[in-house]
Amino acid sequence: MRNRIVTFGEIMLRLAPFNYERIVQAHTLQATYGGGEANVAASLAQLGHSVSFVTRLPDNPLGDAAVKTMAGYGVDTALIIRGGDRIGIYFLEHGASIRPSRVTYDRSGSSMAEVQPDMLDWPKIFQDAKWFHVTGITPALSESSAATSLAAVKAAKMDGLTVSCDLNYRKKLWTREMAKQVMSGIIDYVDVVIANEEDATDVFGIKADTTDVTSGQLETEHYKEVAARLKDLADISVVAITLRESISASDNNWSAMLYDGKDYFFSRKYPIHLVDRVGGGDSFGAGLIHGMIKGWKKQEILEFAVAASALKQTIPGDMNPVKEKEVLAVMKGDISGRVQR
Repeated sequence: MRNRIVTFGEIMLRLAPFNYERIVQAHTLQATYGGGEANVAASLAQLGHSVSFVTRLPDNPLGDAAVKTMAGYGVDTALIIRGGDRIGIYFLEHGASIRPSRVTYDRSGSSMAEVQPDMLDWPKIFQDAKWFHVTGITPALSESSAATSLAAVKAAKMDGLTVSCDLNYRKKLWTREMAKQVMSGIIDYVDVVIANEEDATDVFGIKADTTDVTSGQLETEHYKEVAARLKDLADISVVAITLRESISASDNNWSAMLYDGKDYFFSRKYPIHLVDRVGGGDSFGAGLIHGMIKGWKKQEILEFAVAASALKQTIPGDMNPVKEKEVLAVMKGDISGRVQR
């Protein structure tokens, strides 16, 4: 019986100053681990799924710690390959009020950036699997990681898996032109597309009219056209778009929409006082996959994904250690924050 979910991407060492300091001020940095596809795997495992995370890590203590982190969330790490000289690193300055958060990458030449298509036996990896998740981050690391990502989605599609992809454009890793060229090939093998309000523009040039993401206001009706145009790119069954209204670096409104080719669904909007917004989109993707595998109705799927990702943004770190019952409680309106005794 096929019941396993597979995600593929880079897990990085995250180094962040304490107490909203800037790096130039900091004398100590907190070390944790995270990365788009790793975050999705961890969240899905916490929601009760059998999940395998596929990556390449150096055979050193930092690689060991990354593997231990994933195993600690209940993720199967047996398919992780070891090799290369270094783990990717990112430095995070937490923003506050009018000062935005800032990410500085140190991931050039990482083990995952040097991954090659022939290092991974995808038919073997996909045995007993039913779902495969990737993002637009891994293909941006290098030509070889892009080729490996394309080989992965081709193999997944050939083996009958449902394939989901979060576009996740990162301007510090590649140009819009490069992203469009590579992702246009990958999207042909994708069933479920996940994006935010900027990804569709940055990767495929699809823009929501009269919407300025820096203004804190979104005209949600315009995203119907964005979703429809994304769906028309390939044989895509579902498009989901997260909608973040950035009031400041400390306070956001968070919601999402879903389009299945027939109907448009919009979620409840959550006002969030941010603790850590990193990984919010990944938690949304995990919630979406969870609901679709459960066979819920589209509105329920969307509401669960939004509630799960809203919860994540109140928790430090990249990963979302929440259980299904906690998300369902938020969906039912329990957002008072009262102590549970």
